[in-house]
Amino acid sequence: MDFGTTLIVIAGIGAWYSIRTQRIKSGGGSGMPFGRGRHRHGDAPVDPLLSAPSAREHELEKEVESLRERIHVLERIATDANSTNHRQTRALADEIESLRDR
Repeated sequence: MDFGTTLIVIAGIGAWYSIRTQRIKSGGGSGMPFGRGRHRHGDAPVDPLLSAPSAREHELEKEVESLRERIHVLERIATDANSTNHRQTRALADEIESLRDR
């Protein structure tokens, strides 16, 4: 085998390796000739994002929305608690409570 043939074989192996790793990273590297998500007759790939969401996905979406609302409330509390207006309001509320105790 001469030097040129060796380089072509090495380039072919490198190209095969690159294509294989890209297929694996994209989720299509099942090792089957049609790949994951393809029908035997060469139809378009099945897109998992277009399928109907499961009950678990709905549950997770509700939980994420709930957590976002909680974070929003915590951010508001953190920013309001450090404002000058809040300190004055808190001082007034403390004074009213001390008058109630008498």
